[in-house]
Amino acid sequence: MGEIGGFGGLFDPRAAGFSDPILVAATDGVGTKLRIAIDCGMHEGIGVDLVAMCVNDIVVQGAEPLFFLDYFATGRLEPSVAATVVEGVARGCVEAGCTLIGGETAEMPGHYEDGEYDLAGFAVGAAERGRLITGEGIREGHRILALASSGVHSNGFSLVRRIVADAGLSWDDDAPFADGPLGAALLTPTRLYASAALAAHREGLVRGFAHITGGGLIGNVGRVLPAGLGAEIDARCWTLPDVFVWLAEAGELAAPHLAETFNCGIGLVAIVAAEDADACRRAFEAEGERVCDIGTIVQRTPDLPAVQIVGHETEWRG
Repeated sequence: MGEIGGFGGLFDPRAAGFSDPILVAATDGVGTKLRIAIDCGMHEGIGVDLVAMCVNDIVVQGAEPLFFLDYFATGRLEPSVAATVVEGVARGCVEAGCTLIGGETAEMPGHYEDGEYDLAGFAVGAAERGRLITGEGIREGHRILALASSGVHSNGFSLVRRIVADAGLSWDDDAPFADGPLGAALLTPTRLYASAALAAHREGLVRGFAHITGGGLIGNVGRVLPAGLGAEIDARCWTLPDVFVWLAEAGELAAPHLAETFNCGIGLVAIVAAEDADACRRAFEAEGERVCDIGTIVQRTPDLPAVQIVGHETEWRG
């Protein structure tokens, strides 16, 4: 609704097909991954990261993304850089199925050095009343399905940058874990899961979702579990991507530290009834996702962790 140039963006939920919607909102940035984009002069994907970090947080609650707003702050505006970043935001919105209805560009000389900028984003989605995913229906014996990540996504980059510096590498050096420059490999955009998550939700197949962001695989799966239940994840069910193998080796990270910081190759977790696991996998795969069954929901006593990753030389606990 409304015209470009207003003081606020307008959106009509009824025009989007909702009759009695509950709104779900999320705001986020891209962390110190932004430092790599600036240092490398590679700004094409960072806007996609921004959208994904916000949108993935609302779709895991069963909400359809409706609209997005971005905030771009810099010391001195470089139009080509700003345009490239916002083009990425627009691409992310198209992929997520939401509308970019507004934003703000701020010049703040003296606050940011020339060539530097910061980003923040805000997404709003909606679900019909009674259709939110709360995790309340999770039960012992339910299966844990994992959707593959596209890389490190947008969390843990302060540690990534420290490991790169300690290894004496620059962003232009060949990546030890992939073809091409290290900086470009690490800047692979965060994967958007909106279409896959909503497809499975529309079929009523998912009891709980977890977006694997800050806190890693261990920290985020536990957030969706009801009291008295835990997640037992088998590390033998998927292959740790090369980027995480390298980070673990170069940073001398023990398995628990790796899983408490990074997604370890899993960007989204879905918890489903055992009898729905095959149908849910098919729904995800129909949307282009790589899926594997990585564990089960178990009874948890107070002395046990919420998430335990087994099948590794050392058990990962959190």
